[in-house]
Amino acid sequence: MLKLALNKRVTIAGDIELKDRLVAVQRVVKVTKGGRAFRFSSIVVVGDENSIVGIGLGKSQDVATSIQKGIEAAKKNLVRIPIYKGTIPHEQEAKFKGASVLIKPASHGTGIKAGGAMRAVLESVGVKDILAKSKGSANPHNVVKATLIALLELRDPRTVAMQRGIKMDKVFNG
Repeated sequence: MLKLALNKRVTIAGDIELKDRLVAVQRVVKVTKGGRAFRFSSIVVVGDENSIVGIGLGKSQDVATSIQKGIEAAKKNLVRIPIYKGTIPHEQEAKFKGASVLIKPASHGTGIKAGGAMRAVLESVGVKDILAKSKGSANPHNVVKATLIALLELRDPRTVAMQRGIKMDKVFNG
């Protein structure tokens, strides 16, 4: 898991219902003396659509088992993301290997303007309005991790107000 996520992990109670989303399934082929050996790797995102999300990678000889392993791995790596009025508190950029992402807060009614792997992560977090752009590599492994890094770097407005000793409306209006 990402180093940034280690100190932000959350443990879930049994009453939280997590929904899983399959981001990608890759077929990996190993050529041996006896022929080709096929294996599958799958990236899964789980979340409660209310600020808790986790990503997982599962590998197995069949697709269903790799997806199940990905779900179990994602449930072990859950983190809490600050969401403010259905969007994110501020603009954020992040990079993971070749993938670079940009996420911006959007006004109410905009929806999720993101593609593919980013969309799955943002929907699982529970963000309703956001503008997102994936730059660089389109590899779903790296895009998902870059998106999670960007979300983990977000700062909660209430925490910022307490640290600065100012009121909440002054955080946004200066």
